Amino acid sequence: VMVIMCSSDSLTCALKCDMSDEMKQEAMELCVTAAEKYADNYESVSRMIKETMDKKFGASWHTVVGEGYGFEITYQLKHLLYMYCAGNLAICIWKSA
Repeated sequence: VMVIMCSSDSLTCALKCDMSDEMKQEAMELCVTAAEKYADNYESVSRMIKETMDKKFGASWHTVVGEGYGFEITYQLKHLLYMYCAGNLAICIWKSA
């Protein structure tokens, strides 16, 4: 499990990641793209991420998007990303069996 990895612009930080490097890179890029595309609609951000991850990496992915929440989840090993995007937008994605 990798903890706290920020981009050079400090606007994107992975706080917790249990994924392959390739999956992490694709997931982080997807999260940033979705957050930029649907900046004012977290439900649409969440839907875009979930549907894309399901297609790319198989079902069943789950997403939580928001600015203030706690969580406790059970996830499939090597299938978790918790990150911040654009400063204060938290995104948690995980796959469960």
